[in-house]
Amino acid sequence: MTTTHDLGQPVMTSLAVADPGGLIQSVDWVAVAPPLIAALAALAVLVADLFLPEARKRLLGWLSAAGLLAALAMLLPLLGGTRSTFCFTSGGCSYTADHFALAFQLLALGGALLTVLLSLHTVDAEKLPGGEYWFLLLSSACGAALLPAARDLATLVIALEVATLPAFALVALRRDGRGAESALKFFLSSVTATAVMLLGVSFVYAAAGTIQLQGIAEGLAHAPAQLKPLAEAGAVLTLVGFAFKTAAVPFHFWVPDTYVGAPLPVAGYLSVVGKAAGLSGLALVTTVAFRPYGHTWGLVLAVLAALTMTVGNAAALRQRAGTPHGAVRLLAWSSVGQAGYLLVPLAAAGYAGSADPLGATVAYALIYGLVNLGAFGVVALVGGSGRLEEFRGLASRNRWAAFALAFFLLCLAGLPPGVVGLFGKVVVFRAAVDAGLGWLAVVMAVNVVIALAYYLKWTALLFAPAAGPAAAPRRAPAPLSAALGLAACGAVVLSVAPQLVLQVVSGSLF
Repeated sequence: MTTTHDLGQPVMTSLAVADPGGLIQSVDWVAVAPPLIAALAALAVLVADLFLPEARKRLLGWLSAAGLLAALAMLLPLLGGTRSTFCFTSGGCSYTADHFALAFQLLALGGALLTVLLSLHTVDAEKLPGGEYWFLLLSSACGAALLPAARDLATLVIALEVATLPAFALVALRRDGRGAESALKFFLSSVTATAVMLLGVSFVYAAAGTIQLQGIAEGLAHAPAQLKPLAEAGAVLTLVGFAFKTAAVPFHFWVPDTYVGAPLPVAGYLSVVGKAAGLSGLALVTTVAFRPYGHTWGLVLAVLAALTMTVGNAAALRQRAGTPHGAVRLLAWSSVGQAGYLLVPLAAAGYAGSADPLGATVAYALIYGLVNLGAFGVVALVGGSGRLEEFRGLASRNRWAAFALAFFLLCLAGLPPGVVGLFGKVVVFRAAVDAGLGWLAVVMAVNVVIALAYYLKWTALLFAPAAGPAAAPRRAPAPLSAALGLAACGAVVLSVAPQLVLQVVSGSLF
């Protein structure tokens, strides 16, 4: 039986029976299909790993890719409307598939699919345990896809940890000392942030009397005066946990060492999908649950955005060509700086008093995710010790890889022909200006100029004369070439028609 929400939109597609606690015991299986299929694919990979002979373990990677493709396909029936499930008779639902959720699910599942293609060669080359690797990656992608659709604090926290906990193990799978050390740093930092966030959640629940995001907004707006300090403290502590996942300053110290110690595809995954998970959670708790405190968290996020982009870009500027793993460290610090840009529209939403600026964050996240994973893919292709100097003269050894990396870097810098990167920055800049955050727009403009220095310096290295005899071109494995081709073609298409990003975010494309 199909029931309807208060707004007349379809909610459930199965028989609904209310329990004494007020929860309607029914599941809209179509609405929850994207994260559910990713979870089922993870279980299928884990079971198949027990029975497949060692020579056929490579099939697990393709099984993972097929599962993520199926999960992405299930986004199509959800376009053009809002569907909710796990609803309460008193009002409110725990899971809602709207345009915001679908855009972030596209980023999470699409980013995971590109990571799978990047990983097929890495798993064999570094002799990583295939079954565990694919299971952990799919499990993390499931949590990242669930999080943007969560509409209560319990589901948000669980989804965030499902996305994060497998990532610790993914980093540790690398068979040298760096993997274990990086995983430990990542784990300790994350556990501390989670503990602080849970303390904040308990304070918010005590003040609002509910864990439903919409109910929290209503409860905080009418909270007794004596509970307001508790609610404000809870809101701040809750934001800390999500700020860590987003790698916002000063909760960013784990990023460079973790990216260097992790397998390269995992580092790319963390820089895109991990960041998207934290960003979507941060957007939900601020614009929905903590809406009555908009000007307070708006100012906090504006300061965090300014600090994050400044620290990230300044640190990336300091990377030297001869530093071991300098390319990965530069991308790591670049991802911190990009996180600052992503926080700008969230801060603007606090001042605007509505969620309208969130479209800029979602659009920029989609653009950033596509080109950043492409850049990590080229770094994985070049291999070596990861020094920036090793990219000198790449155009003479592998012309297409050099052109692809140059295009990705120009997109990140926001320079033509990477028009899509420029478009993303203009959208974010406009959100700050429209919200009256002129000072933040100025800080962003200064940081964009700073970032040009290291992006263009790396781009120039690609076409500089090689220091010695040109090495033989390295043949790219087919899955890695496919991942780079998808990322490059996507970035080119969006550079030709950048408005497609905003149409996807708003749902008007369909």
